[in-house]
Amino acid sequence: MLAIEVELLHGTFRGDPDGTANTGGLTRGEWPPAPARLFSAMVAADGTGDRCRVTNGSELEWFERLPPPVIHADAAPCHQPLRPRYVVRHEGSAAQSSHPQYLGRIPVEIRPGVRVAPREPHVVYVWDVQAPREVVDALRRRAARVGYLGAADSPVRLRVGTSAPEPEAFEEPFVPDPAGTVAICVSELGDLQVLDTMYHAWTEHGANVARTQFGALRHQVSYRAPGRAPRQDLGTVVAWLRLEDAVSGRRVSVVTDLFKKAVLSRFQDMHGEPPPVLHGHGFKGTGFDLARFLALPDVGFPRSRGRIHGLALWLPPDSTPDLRSRVTAVAYSIRRLTGGGVDVAVSPWIDEVRPVAANPSRWTRKSRCWVTAFPALHERRVELDLHELTRWCKHAGLPAPQAFRSARCPLVRGALDLAPVEVNRPGRPGLPYSHLKIWFDRPMMGPVVIGAGRQRGLGLCVDADEREGDV
Repeated sequence: MLAIEVELLHGTFRGDPDGTANTGGLTRGEWPPAPARLFSAMVAADGTGDRCRVTNGSELEWFERLPPPVIHADAAPCHQPLRPRYVVRHEGSAAQSSHPQYLGRIPVEIRPGVRVAPREPHVVYVWDVQAPREVVDALRRRAARVGYLGAADSPVRLRVGTSAPEPEAFEEPFVPDPAGTVAICVSELGDLQVLDTMYHAWTEHGANVARTQFGALRHQVSYRAPGRAPRQDLGTVVAWLRLEDAVSGRRVSVVTDLFKKAVLSRFQDMHGEPPPVLHGHGFKGTGFDLARFLALPDVGFPRSRGRIHGLALWLPPDSTPDLRSRVTAVAYSIRRLTGGGVDVAVSPWIDEVRPVAANPSRWTRKSRCWVTAFPALHERRVELDLHELTRWCKHAGLPAPQAFRSARCPLVRGALDLAPVEVNRPGRPGLPYSHLKIWFDRPMMGPVVIGAGRQRGLGLCVDADEREGDV
């Protein structure tokens, strides 16, 4: 067994979990500290190759091959968003200065992110492997040279051992689990080579080298948090976006088609050939296993008009953490949708309250009763009864419904009454469609999407348990 204990000397940790700390919108910091940070700190502690001083570097090649560790850490630390502060930056001439006390300098806003304060200032990473003695000794020498993890105001002391922590010292640990709810970055084979390549390039070319010229070192693994029982993976929304200007809900098929094309194009530019789960070509699974491109309309309130204010991208169960991370970055890089009479700017959703229609909390509530905002496209040309609807629910990853109501017209204020040409795809046989109100025997968490058109946003439902209000 190999165990590395990290003692937080200030009792706190500050790290940027996903590169968004500088936006000022981060509300929760990285916790627990990612094993990838630990690996990078070990590399920096003594370098590699002929730059090593106290080791020969072979222990790093062994270390990067380790599987994701079990992490013993505080299950519920305090997350404290830090207030922005200003520093001065040199501009070169007094004429350019805008700071009254520092000639030739201007004030620059710094957004430091979130400081995490655990009750127990220790984190222990445990691997169930037999570590060679020479590797343990080399890792101990490197660990003694590590000064901090994350930001420089997170000083640490590292200890390398071969035994697990005492059971009473920690609660239940964070455990790797494909159905877990916490995404944590780990190191993978090949990271050491990428870090070496980056170092040599920066040494030779300096600031002319950009981080984007190298392969991504962000490998996320799903972990089960302490106190959480393993759960069934029902898929997840990997990106929430908002439209700068609302678009008519009658353009739902156009908007979702543009969104899909933009994601595929950006994925091709950033990562190469998109996987079948995004476009469906050559896909061998069922419809539940394809990505869903959702348009988020304003429905369910007294003055709702069904206008589209946001977008969401859902990935199915068994999508790897690495794929989810890549698709998230791709979706958040989209800045505009243009085509088919639509021209609208797009931006990531960042903890804003309005418009309510684009707020993730509007679509991720728990409810026993759900009603369609966009009509659901029938899967077959048969009579819609409870047996047929149960078949739809199974395909959409939902339990069997308890009861339902169907109608040709909308059943909630603001829902869209679309024409056949706005629902069915050109050149394909038309299918019937209906608005539905569905009751389940237990509360279901959204987003709930049902019917044959769920991959392009049709059949999106809103919970019907809340009383109507005003946007």
